[in-house]
Amino acid sequence: MSQTHSPSSSRIYGIQRVCRVWKRPRSTVYEQRKRRNTAPELRPVAGRRGPDGPCTDEQMVGHIRTVLAESPFHGEGYRKVWARLRSKGIRTSKDRARRLMREHSLQAAQRTGNPHGPKAHDGTIITDKPDVMWGTDLTGTMTVQDGHAAVFVAVDHYSGGCVGIHASVRATRFEAFEPIRQGVRDHFGAFDQDVAKGLSLRHDHGSQYVSAHFQKEIKFLGITASPAFVREPEGNGCAERFIRTLKENLLWLRTFQTVEELRQALLEFKDIYNHQWIMERLGYRTPAQARKDACVGVEIAA
Repeated sequence: MSQTHSPSSSRIYGIQRVCRVWKRPRSTVYEQRKRRNTAPELRPVAGRRGPDGPCTDEQMVGHIRTVLAESPFHGEGYRKVWARLRSKGIRTSKDRARRLMREHSLQAAQRTGNPHGPKAHDGTIITDKPDVMWGTDLTGTMTVQDGHAAVFVAVDHYSGGCVGIHASVRATRFEAFEPIRQGVRDHFGAFDQDVAKGLSLRHDHGSQYVSAHFQKEIKFLGITASPAFVREPEGNGCAERFIRTLKENLLWLRTFQTVEELRQALLEFKDIYNHQWIMERLGYRTPAQARKDACVGVEIAA
């Protein structure tokens, strides 16, 4: 490009002008030209700058292998290897130990990432109408007299509205089912066998939700369990997002004396949230408005 002639002045652009326009240093261009014009066998080999110290890289790798073999533990990283080398009188730097362990595949084993593949959650969990899928989860807060309290919630994936909420001292499988019980009574009109048939329940793999009692209870109501992927909080995103709103607007702002006081505050918050919290994906409607409009649409279609 620097040797190209300008169509207006018929003069070459020149490397200085081209580098200034492209915002590239001329030294880089000269270095690349030099490398291109040098035979491959004469090109300098890239490596660590500076002296090797008392041990060459090959010797240091041997010392590292010895340290790893002598250690009774698995999964020690380069920092501990560096410390064990120092205790044996072998001086080196942490960066060098890390580089050599990386180059020779001696680093501590790491989690390989998502066991379900890179796109475990690449769709949507939002449903087309209410009461198709609910999400449930729990969080915690502190009370003055009763100590730690567990807070359980259940959220409709269509409207984002809270269908049930509960607080208790113990985070048991029985307490975890209470928000589901509230939602079934409010939105299905009864609590009987197969009364909520067609509803799916999204939950994580917490001990409360995978317990036999919890699974039997939702099966009795006709609810289908829909567990989220492990380490995939996006799969239960509706409940997770509601818990964030709950924390920012209630749990982190108030001090509760007892769990009963907390429980009453949660029920009050549920009503305020469903009727006053507006959501962009609902066209800036509240969850209660979105549910009402959807139900009216179903009645008209029928």
